[in-house]
Amino acid sequence: MKIVLDRPRCEGHGLCEEAAPLLLHLDDDGELVLDREEIGDAEVPQATAAVRVCPVAALRLA
Repeated sequence: MKIVLDRPRCEGHGLCEEAAPLLLHLDDDGELVLDREEIGDAEVPQATAAVRVCPVAALRLA
C-alpha cells in the first residue's frame, strides 16, 4: 500500500503530519513531504488517519 499526495490540492494545514509524523512532514516552506510512499501493515492506521484528517482531500491510499 502507498500514500498518494495530490500536491496542487495540499494547503499545508499540517493535520496529516500530526496524525502520521513518521510517514510525512511539512518542510520549512510549508510543503508536505512524504517520508515514505510505500507503507507496511503496521503503518496503515496512521496513514488512514492522515488521509481522513486532510481538510482538502490531498491524500489518498492506493
